[in-house]
Amino acid sequence: MTPQQIELIQASWVKVGPIADTAAGLFCDRLFEMDPDMRTLFRRIPTEEQGQKLVQGLDNIVKGLTQFEAFQGELKALGRRHAAFGMLERQYDTVGAALVWSLERGLGDIWTDRLRDAWIAAFTTISRVMRDGASEGSAPKEASHWPGNVPGWRPSYNKFWL
Repeated sequence: MTPQQIELIQASWVKVGPIADTAAGLFCDRLFEMDPDMRTLFRRIPTEEQGQKLVQGLDNIVKGLTQFEAFQGELKALGRRHAAFGMLERQYDTVGAALVWSLERGLGDIWTDRLRDAWIAAFTTISRVMRDGASEGSAPKEASHWPGNVPGWRPSYNKFWL
């Protein structure tokens, strides 16, 4: 993830603010469509709060990108919490696909290949740190199957997991 990609991500994130509820709804709908089993990970969060928590979490992560080295400990802890809730390693792939899909639809005309590549680079980097944190705890182990079995993921995005 380059400084230019971080700038693109942060500039696009500002545009998500006014459509945060819509973007969160798109994300959750797509995520559960792609992997209905992921609903169990959200069972403790009331439906109306799921989108709000997602946007708050992403906001913190996007703001932390400029100081990524210092932020890695928090991301590892987040990975451990996700593992404790039962998130499998392969489900990060689905989350990434749903995130990029929802941002593309939510941002509309400002979405470009460069912006897509920036978000993919960021999510790849962030999820790698979170996976490392999850593996330090007692995470459920399951081999990642990226990119072959994630429904709805466009082939042009296969570079998502380098």
